[in-house]
Amino acid sequence: MSAETPSMAACPACVALPDIGKRLPKLDPSEQPMRRVELSLPTVHCAACISAVERQLANRPDVFGARVNLTLKRVSITAADLPEIEDALIAELDRLGYPAKPLDSAVLAKAEGDKAGRDLLARLGVAGFAMMNVMLLSISVWAGAEGSTRDLMHWISAAIALPAVVFSGYPFYRSAWGALRRGRLNMDVPISLAIILASGVSLYETMQGGDHAYFDAALSLTFFLLIGRYLDYQTRATARSAASELAALEVQKARRVTDDGEETVPLDALREGDILAVAPGERLPVDGVVTWGDSELDPSMLTGETLPQAVGQGAVVRAGMLNISGPLKVRAEGLGEETLLKQITRLVETAETTRNKYTSLAEKAANIYAPAVHLLSLLAFLGWGFATGDWRLAINIAAAVLIITCPCALGLAVPAVLAAASGRLFAQGVLLKDGVSLERLAEIDTVVFDKTGTLTTGKPALVNAADIPAEASNIAAALAQHSAHPLSKAIARSFSSELALEGVREHPGFGTSGLLNGEEVRLGRADWCGAAPAAQTAVWLKAGTQPALPFLFEDELRPEAAATVKALQETGLTVHLLSGDVPAAAEATAKAAGITHWTAQASPAEKVDALTALAAKGHKVLMVGDGLNDAAALAAAHVSISPASAVDASRSSADMIIINNDLSEVANAHRLAVASKRRIIENFSIAAVYNLISVPLALAGFATPLMAALAMSASSITVSLNAMRIGRMK
Repeated sequence: MSAETPSMAACPACVALPDIGKRLPKLDPSEQPMRRVELSLPTVHCAACISAVERQLANRPDVFGARVNLTLKRVSITAADLPEIEDALIAELDRLGYPAKPLDSAVLAKAEGDKAGRDLLARLGVAGFAMMNVMLLSISVWAGAEGSTRDLMHWISAAIALPAVVFSGYPFYRSAWGALRRGRLNMDVPISLAIILASGVSLYETMQGGDHAYFDAALSLTFFLLIGRYLDYQTRATARSAASELAALEVQKARRVTDDGEETVPLDALREGDILAVAPGERLPVDGVVTWGDSELDPSMLTGETLPQAVGQGAVVRAGMLNISGPLKVRAEGLGEETLLKQITRLVETAETTRNKYTSLAEKAANIYAPAVHLLSLLAFLGWGFATGDWRLAINIAAAVLIITCPCALGLAVPAVLAAASGRLFAQGVLLKDGVSLERLAEIDTVVFDKTGTLTTGKPALVNAADIPAEASNIAAALAQHSAHPLSKAIARSFSSELALEGVREHPGFGTSGLLNGEEVRLGRADWCGAAPAAQTAVWLKAGTQPALPFLFEDELRPEAAATVKALQETGLTVHLLSGDVPAAAEATAKAAGITHWTAQASPAEKVDALTALAAKGHKVLMVGDGLNDAAALAAAHVSISPASAVDASRSSADMIIINNDLSEVANAHRLAVASKRRIIENFSIAAVYNLISVPLALAGFATPLMAALAMSASSITVSLNAMRIGRMK
């Protein structure tokens, strides 16, 4: 094959490729609407592939940027919004040697999730229908049918059961095979072996005209375990990746300032040092420095604080911050992966990966139980075979041991409790996103709260209203009515005014001014009003030659915050406050809530470091937060909770969401988690007692198909009833 023809058998980019035609002039992005195209590239697998794809796409006049994600095997393209542009890009990649397919990540993820649920329900329905019919046929055998009647019932049972166990048991077979390929055992290995061996022995006995068959037991086992698998799926169905939510804050286009004016370009086209224009209401596309203008930014993504941050020339700003009041020009200094927003995203991804290494109670039980079951069955087979010389009898007894000891009760032990607990939590106003998190919540010894929006309401409240003279409050209210600043809104809520001011105008980053009887009045920053800064959040009123008067604000503590902290401390938990706010505000909130351990001015990375330090000392931490700056910490904690009022990224990082925003549900959820873990352990104990009674009977050869089916059903029902006690807890 010549060097000019890419080979699909090798890495296409590793072959020398010619330039396909001369580079045509680019379309003007400021005059051309753009769109983002996501394509799947299943054959890319090295850095050279990335370079070849991105270079070739960049040569097209209708493409303004392209980035390949090697991990996901996808390419994200910013292209002109032209008819059939997607087909043209796919054809271009096909010519290059990389077959591409269109991809909508959000729709694909939703479709895959819906398909998984429907698939489990279909398999569960088939197993249940087949089990009922085979049990009806088995009644005649249990009642004493013999000869040709018994054989006929066995053959009809085989015709129903064999296709059903092949179809319905597929999730267990797939999981077991995956574990065996990696050289380990999981709970699905003995399950699969029991189903296959029971069906195989039953078919052999039917062909030989034997007295017993285990078709009903194999179907019962499959049915009950599929119930557990579906319950487990339901508890996980709402989980989403927090990193994808953070990506929603990324700006896709920016307005670059040039000698000829402004041009709209995709982020891929920006370079360090470019000057960008950011209008009020827009998010900053890059990290950079303000070169012109005064405004206020919403810094909540960085500090978690909702009060606007005044910025002017020379101020450092971050990608994703919202520009509130005035136009700005910003010099780009951090692009793409270098922005703080991307750093937070990487922190979340790393923390999620680390937390996913948690070993659940079910996995711990499987590590002990699976080898023991196989060993018992093997010993039964060898013991009876050598003792009697009847290897047909030996294989029947070995199958009976596997069926009797098969972890049906264990398979339901955890999902049944999680389903009952998640239903109870939902009734209380808490959404459980991940079943394993309930186990983690029961293990905690430390609780870490964020401040603003979590322990507090996140809304500033005027605290010195009683000390403000009526004339001053009247002027302040008249000015505040003309501003969208959160502190101005708080003043407008506290006072009313009918004063008619002249020439009212807002000064971005400073405050609001007007004229009263020809004299200037100002409401805004301390330095702008000729006053010294206060020790707490404040705005100042300057009326004529009178001294500036402060309006002091505090973030109100949630009414239930102190009681929640006390309830957690009474259960033996240590409570910390971890805030991005200034020390004075953090200390005041900690004191009001009854918290002795507090940290202020913590960045997103420092919050993760603080949780990592606690974990290194052996502490298992519950993180409760709501801001974007808490997203990585929520993912890094042993378990996490977020109120429904939180930003999307924090809700996605958290394991539980308080739907009604009632902080007292944190303590209630912890109590329920402890009770749920106790129920899970009780269910394991029930399964152990069941095995202690049934295993000797199976080893002794006394386990008939009827006994196996009844024993499995009884253990499964007992475990489910014990789990339902969670719903009746006070």
